[in-house]
Parts: sequence; structure tokens; C-alpha cells
Amino acid sequence: MINAFVLDMAMGGSTNTILHTLALPHSAGIPFDLKRLNELSAATPDVCKVSPSRPEVHMDDVHRVGGIPAILKEIDRHAKTGLNLDVPTVAGRLVDSVSSAADADGDVIRPVANAFSKTGGLAVLFGNLAPGGAVVKVAGVAAEMMEYEGSARICESQEEALRGILAGEVKDGDVVVIRYEGPRGGPGMQEMLSPTAAIVGAGIRAALITDGRFSGGTRGLCIGHVSPEAAAGGPIAAIRNGDRIYINANTCQIELRIGDDELRRRLEELPPFEPKVRHGWLARYLLHVSSADTGAVFDI
Repeated sequence: MINAFVLDMAMGGSTNTILHTLALPHSAGIPFDLKRLNELSAATPDVCKVSPSRPEVHMDDVHRVGGIPAILKEIDRHAKTGLNLDVPTVAGRLVDSVSSAADADGDVIRPVANAFSKTGGLAVLFGNLAPGGAVVKVAGVAAEMMEYEGSARICESQEEALRGILAGEVKDGDVVVIRYEGPRGGPGMQEMLSPTAAIVGAGIRAALITDGRFSGGTRGLCIGHVSPEAAAGGPIAAIRNGDRIYINANTCQIELRIGDDELRRRLEELPPFEPKVRHGWLARYLLHVSSADTGAVFDI
């Protein structure tokens, strides 16, 4: 599991890796503190970027210069990340693949000394808005957006958000909040790729936060997996239009700029969650699924 997280950090990979890999220890009954991911990120240089973070580079280019073993070889040589190469894989021992891999080519896979950044491509943010954590792909965030504060613009679904963005209702300085799209609220945790692409395409200087998820194609200050999710009564459900939200991807913070008493009062006043689905397997699913901080698994 640590190997998978280190690799994801080293190539600025998808936030989905965190979601799915977290499900493994939870299902096995092994505690895993999400803050450990920030420790791994701090120790893992980002040596490889692919589209859209680097539009001219694709996975076939990575494969051409040595693939995953070449990335792990460069990281294992020069960074203390906790990689364990003495493990079996479907292709034999991982250490054999890594030791025989090509050296970093210097372009698609950079040497650690010339990494895209000294730290990994993903971060987990914590604060009163996401006590259970929220995930951002920092490899796709512009330097000037790493610390940001803006006004909340609430959307209760992905479709509502996309309509507002395309209609020009989202402005510079906004924080688009898409909620009730988490594992329970979706149900099923929809991918928020369309709204994020629309914000970038429109050239809007805005952030986006959601209890939904993203694909590997996401870029910009887009924060997903906010936990607990809105449907579980998480603080994201208590945000109101115009509230100020502070985000610092450097220090892993995400804060709703209201007092503790006000936040507590709002949470106590939340109406009961009304499921979108009331019959069939999806209805059963949403009754038992956990929030994203434990991998959106059945927690019966």
C-alpha cells in the first residue's frame, strides 16, 4: 500500500488512488491515519507529470522510457520514502523489475535533483470544513493558487454547478461548493470532471470543493473527498452562500471562516438527509457506505 501511495506522489497521479487504496486497510481491519499521506508526500519528489498537468506527455511516453519501474528506481535511489521493493507482483519480484529498469531519461522522468517539485503531487487537507480530510492534486495547481481564500457559491449537485459555470455565474474569487455528491449523497460518488474542466476552460480564477471525486484529468484548485460528506452531516453541508473559505495546499489546511459556535449551531439545525434513491441496491448501498476518508466502503 505504501508503495502505491509513493508512486502516486512521485508522478502527481490521480486522487482516485487515495480513495481506492484506503479501502484496502479499512476492509482488512488495519488502522491507517490519513495524515500519513502528507508525511509520504513530504518525502517523495514529483519526478513525472503526464497530461493534463503536462499536456505534451502521456502514459505511452512514460512506458517508452521505462515505465513505473523506472520511476520507482529513481525514487528509491535518492529519496527516503519507505518503499519496500522486496514484494511479489504479477510479474515477479518488484525489486527485480526496478533494479533492471532504465535510469531516469531526464525529461519524461526527471532525476530527483531536478524534480518538478521536492514534494509529492497529492496532499490531504484538514480543518473545520473537512475534519476527516479532503484531497487535492497539488501537481495540477498553479503556484499562485496554492493559498487561496474566496466566497462560497453553493451547488447541490454537479449538474447545478455546471449550469452556473457555463452561464457565467461563477466569478473570479469564488469557491464553488458541490455537495451531496459523496458516496451516500450521490449515491456512488460521482466524478466532478465536467465542472472542473469548465472552470479551467473559462479561465476563471476560482476554487472548487466537493464531497464527490475527480478523475486523473483534473487540474486547478479542485478539492475532493471532503469528509464527512454532506449526506453524513459533515460541515460541508453547513456552508452558506457568501461564507469565506480559506485553502492552503502548502500547509494542508481548509477552513470555513465562521466561529465554532456558529458552525455547531448550523450543524444542529441541518434537516435530515433525504436520499435520492429509495429502492433497490443503490438504496441499500447508501444506508451502509462510509465517507471517502475510509475508502467509501460498506461499514455495517
